[in-house]
Amino acid sequence: MREVVEFCHRNRVILLADEVYQTNIYQPELRPFHSFKKVLKSMGPAYEGQELISYHSISKGMIGECGRRGGYFECEGLDTSILEQIYKISSISLCPNVQGQIMVSLMVNPPREGDPSYGQYRKEYNDIYQSLISRAKKLEDTFNSLEGCTCNSADGAMYLFPQIRLPNKAIAAAKEANRSPDQFYCMAMLEATGVCMVAGSGFGQVEGTAHFRSTFLPQPELFDDFCAGIKKFHTDFMNRYSDRVHERL
Repeated sequence: MREVVEFCHRNRVILLADEVYQTNIYQPELRPFHSFKKVLKSMGPAYEGQELISYHSISKGMIGECGRRGGYFECEGLDTSILEQIYKISSISLCPNVQGQIMVSLMVNPPREGDPSYGQYRKEYNDIYQSLISRAKKLEDTFNSLEGCTCNSADGAMYLFPQIRLPNKAIAAAKEANRSPDQFYCMAMLEATGVCMVAGSGFGQVEGTAHFRSTFLPQPELFDDFCAGIKKFHTDFMNRYSDRVHERL
């Protein structure tokens, strides 16, 4: 993060920090959340004036209210004239999202100990947090149990990004379909299961590798079926395109 700040400062680049997953940290003792603003401020007077915009949203984190469409961005080091234009653009919105604004207020000012709703809020928050940790681990184990698939653990956020090593026949079939191998795999999964994964080729993966991104957001009562469906699809897919078919014949 210091290297990113230094690069932006040296090249006069505005640093845009997407920090919407700041509460989705599953090993805070080992890898705590650090905001870019905190890092920037710790780097001393030489970096005063570095332009930084950091973002937060109710659609991520433990709040998870995606449909409410509320969030904020904080500006650091921006020229006053630029801030005036930002306020002007924001002010021309004639239909403010009242529900979203209420949710943002609740996100930055949650119930505190002693408030009537604190007990219920803390229980729901902790239940969601522990459930996300459990689902992340269960899906990680599912991916690591698949032939040719390896997956790192999720330190935070809501996603896993496993690497898949596809058989040569699958790679050839993908080429014939004019798709990258990971896109071919993801589309096959969508058609077979209704589960939508995002191909790793959209994330700048290393040339010659194949990945896909998955959330672990399906609700707990559906999660075992979700994992079982992925396992069945993968087994069928690998059997269909296995390079060992000819060896068995």
